[in-house]
Amino acid sequence: MRVRDLNMVAALSVAFIAASPSASQTASPAIAPQASRPAATAVASSATAQAPAATRQAPPLREPDVIYVPTPQNVVEAMLKMANVTSSDVVYDLGSGDGRIPITAAEKYGARGVGIDINPERIAEANANAKAAGVTNLVTFRNEDLFEANFKEATVVTLYLLPSLNEKLKPKLWKDLKPGTRIVSHAFDMGDWEPEKTVEVSGGQIFLWRVPAPKASD
Repeated sequence: MRVRDLNMVAALSVAFIAASPSASQTASPAIAPQASRPAATAVASSATAQAPAATRQAPPLREPDVIYVPTPQNVVEAMLKMANVTSSDVVYDLGSGDGRIPITAAEKYGARGVGIDINPERIAEANANAKAAGVTNLVTFRNEDLFEANFKEATVVTLYLLPSLNEKLKPKLWKDLKPGTRIVSHAFDMGDWEPEKTVEVSGGQIFLWRVPAPKASD
């Protein structure tokens, strides 16, 4: 990770801890290393392996690329407004956290929303929030790596990642998304890809791009 990104992570961490009643309630916990089990536990391990699949936890995905810092609700609404979301849109939030962007898109605009997050705890939280909001018919959350996920159906993509991750993701966005798909990022740009629009919100910025049409081959 570049020095610029490390500085941004530190700044986001300080802002998040200050805004949260308890950092342990919202920050994504580190994954503790698993100690090796002695041979004496072999029988118990065998019994566990034979338990129904529904009772076993899915294997964890890799470590998250960034700490979890929620996008403020007023910024969420500004991002969706900037993208001109309507009921005909499919809004994908890459790194969806507690699900607030897809849920707001469904509640306010009747859009279908899909959230992708690598942390299963965030997915569980997002599903609970969607149920509480009464939008489970419109919103889905998937525990996946956003760099490997299929989001080709998206008409709007929202991001709150670091600049280096935005730039890493850019080739996949250009390759997988249909021309004209709107991309909105909170706080961070995409390097040399100039945004179509930039708006100041709550002391920060949000950026809008549209996926370009493929260039005609020579």
